[in-house]
Amino acid sequence: MELTDAARMIMAESAPFPELARVSQGAYDELAADRPVHHSALTWMIREACRKDLYGALIRKHGGDAFEDMVTVICREIDRQAPVLSR
Repeated sequence: MELTDAARMIMAESAPFPELARVSQGAYDELAADRPVHHSALTWMIREACRKDLYGALIRKHGGDAFEDMVTVICREIDRQAPVLSR
């Protein structure tokens, strides 16, 4: 799964939540234009989708495997970008 597809999945279910809809739409637009999305925006988006209980809707609509792929691709991008804290 592509990062753009993962953002689209969240965006499609976020209409009842204006702030999540705005952020996920922005992330999708940036990714579709082949521009990077900062890890903090992706982190907020995935956390807010969980807080708003969109995970259940995403699993019902797309299936468990697609949901896992979505979370995995977003988390990998966050991990790739996030700074590593030194001790």
